[in-house]
Amino acid sequence: MNNNNIRKVVIVGGGTAGWMAAAALSKVMKNRFCQIELVESESIGTVGVGEATIPQIQVFNQMLGLDEDEFLRKTRGTFKLGIQFEDWGRKGDSYIHAFGEVGRDMEGIPFYHYWLKEHFRGGSADIGEYTLTALAALQGRFMRSIDAGNSPLSNITYAFHFDAGLYAQFLREYAEQRGVIRSEGTVTNTHLHPDSGFIHSIQLADGRAIEGDLFIDCSGFRGLLIGEALGVGYEDWRHWLPCDRAWAVPCEGDDNPIPYTRSTAHTAGWQWRIPLQHRIGNGHVFSSRFMEESEAREILLRNLDGTPLAEPKLLRFTTGKRKEFWHRNCVALGLASGFMEPLESTSIHLVQSAIARLLSLFPNRSFDRVDIDEYNRQTHFEMDRIRDFLILHYRATERDDSAFWNYCRTMEIPDTLAQKIDQFRANGRIVRANSELFNELSWMEVMLGQGVIPRGYHPLVDAMPEDMFVRRMREIKSVIERSAEAMPSHKEFIARHCA
Repeated sequence: MNNNNIRKVVIVGGGTAGWMAAAALSKVMKNRFCQIELVESESIGTVGVGEATIPQIQVFNQMLGLDEDEFLRKTRGTFKLGIQFEDWGRKGDSYIHAFGEVGRDMEGIPFYHYWLKEHFRGGSADIGEYTLTALAALQGRFMRSIDAGNSPLSNITYAFHFDAGLYAQFLREYAEQRGVIRSEGTVTNTHLHPDSGFIHSIQLADGRAIEGDLFIDCSGFRGLLIGEALGVGYEDWRHWLPCDRAWAVPCEGDDNPIPYTRSTAHTAGWQWRIPLQHRIGNGHVFSSRFMEESEAREILLRNLDGTPLAEPKLLRFTTGKRKEFWHRNCVALGLASGFMEPLESTSIHLVQSAIARLLSLFPNRSFDRVDIDEYNRQTHFEMDRIRDFLILHYRATERDDSAFWNYCRTMEIPDTLAQKIDQFRANGRIVRANSELFNELSWMEVMLGQGVIPRGYHPLVDAMPEDMFVRRMREIKSVIERSAEAMPSHKEFIARHCA
């Protein structure tokens, strides 16, 4: 049998997406299977605002075999227990979408149904009181899981904040040590096979032509290969996610970074706050349809916690996705594949999951259509469900103080999201479809946090005797409070392990 394996992978574009792909491929291929070459230009900047992550990034780092403390030192990272949302449901509201467990499930029924019963009876007003990561975040505490038996301290779920530029540099060193070739240059042309339409090579400004079998497009919003060369179209989601601009600027931080991301809703969008060891990352995501760029810039600068460290940078984008993510012999990753604002820190995860999907369906030079179709099907599903989760934040609001919020509160939404909201409103039920990214607890936390209160709860909750119900709720809350108190401060943990 002739060897039909891929002989060379060409990655166009560096940044987070490009170097994540290079690092993962170099780890799996061990510098033996095929050649990997990454082409990037120092003169072309990267967006570099994806500094907040979700817990799944630990899977990627573990696959690479990274030492977590070294990774955090090199990227000046901090830990993240969730996202605090301020002024989203109503002005003055605040809640945390916390990672990990909520309370303790009982009798096979999710804990939050028991919390709903207590809430309806005038008890707890915030389910975060029963969530270890929410309590610890607000108290500025953090630790990794320990072997503590049945204690919540045995299962602490967390993610990271880090400098995306330093992360790309860290992964570049990793990939080059494993044989990845980096070429400096600007792509000026893409050559296609006249018969198949597949990409044959890319042309650089200095005249070099780089050939390959599989091309990975990490060229950012431009979509140099997938869009410009191959003509794959783009599906615009701005009617559901109307924000299309962002001002980004770092500012001075303090020596006591909080262990959570903060998202504060403004008149026509929202502001992110991401604490690192050496600075705070900030940005104002807004809709140019409802706010002038100059006003949005002023709002950002007015709401910083420290002196700006650079001039604000304006990013223009269209929320949406490619109509195909893998076309012929080209796979688009990162911004080249689509964009959803970083409201739930999904940008880096989408790169990670796309890489895992590509490795699972890795082609030979036949590029079988059935594998390409499956890759696209899975990616469409993932992006559509994340899209729904983001839309929920805008749609589930009572704000009526601006034209932007009036639009969001009354806009038509996808049927898949409407079904989720309707089912939750009825009896608090959430059905996770086909391993979609966000689980039942994430949907529940955002819906409750923004005022979507069910009319009832799971009826089998009432099967628990009243005295047992009261006792167990009290015990669970007490255990979680004591567990939070046992955790060191976030500042102390960083100083001890990864400063």
